[in-house]
Amino acid sequence: MRPVPVTAPRSALVAVLALSLLAATPAGSASPAHSPTRGPAAWIPAGTPDVLVTDQASKRILLLDGARRRWDPAADPAAVKWAFSPVGDPRYADLDPATGWVHPNEAKVRRHRGRTYVLTTASYGFAAVVAYPGGARYWAGTLSTGTIRHNPHSIELLPDGNVAVAASTGDEVRLYAASQGPADVPFASYRLDDAHGLQWDARRRVLWALGGDRLVALKPGGTAARPTLAADFEVPLPTPHGHDLGQVAGRPGRLWVSSGSAVYQYVKRTGAFLRDYPGAAGISRARVKSVGDDPGTGQVASTVPESGLGETWWTRKVTVHRPGGGYELVNGGIYKARWWLPGGPRSGGSRRS
Repeated sequence: MRPVPVTAPRSALVAVLALSLLAATPAGSASPAHSPTRGPAAWIPAGTPDVLVTDQASKRILLLDGARRRWDPAADPAAVKWAFSPVGDPRYADLDPATGWVHPNEAKVRRHRGRTYVLTTASYGFAAVVAYPGGARYWAGTLSTGTIRHNPHSIELLPDGNVAVAASTGDEVRLYAASQGPADVPFASYRLDDAHGLQWDARRRVLWALGGDRLVALKPGGTAARPTLAADFEVPLPTPHGHDLGQVAGRPGRLWVSSGSAVYQYVKRTGAFLRDYPGAAGISRARVKSVGDDPGTGQVASTVPESGLGETWWTRKVTVHRPGGGYELVNGGIYKARWWLPGGPRSGGSRRS
């Protein structure tokens, strides 16, 4: 690089100095401009997890490479690290997945007794806990009968091995005795209008359930073989149409709660719905279908429908906040996206509310 004459304008000196600093930055390391809170959209922080999405366009659950901003499975198959569909799989044939697996709408990863599972539901009745990576059936069922569709919308795996499913048009949360077998097990039911979200709380030992107008803490009872389900307490939502529910990874005393118009963090201790969290100005918006943070990098991922796709609730984009950025699934129809965190949304020892 040629020396800059001392008579050059101050702006030229600053620009050359900046270029020199960038050139001196080792490959793979972050320059000062690439701090975790100010990085450009193309930059991906080290340690970013992979992303688990429900792709309704291909009718599959996809685990996608978190180190690539653009996923094009047709041109670049390596972008897909794992995929699941029960259609054509003899292990799920009894549930008629060609009928029940129409719009996969939930996917989350959980660990249970040393094994990793993907929990998933689909809008026409299918619900399952699937062993990762082999796809074996831990438990699976269908919530629809005949022309009646209960529209399962979320699912959770409890420590005793039982499985809860939230059905939005069925207006209920079911707790299946899945610890007793992979199918045809008893279940308990709790009525919850427009049930959409579920999250187990290991500290309080309650199942949080999100309905259209309220958040309920449900207490499992009975036995593993004959479970019961009852409300411990409930709180009304500040705005209607509750949709997504999850644990805030960095703050164990809080839950992510999305409604039709906003994204809140619910404080378990006080019962308040707040928008005081970092990045709320960009994260809290209408029609958020899924939202969650990564405890390692602090990034938040969310999905919001975009126009012009096959269904009005689809998107091809996963928005990333803190730093701002995003992913795109070519020809996709994403409904929800979640960070791949097999160990769960641990807080890293934080005891903040």
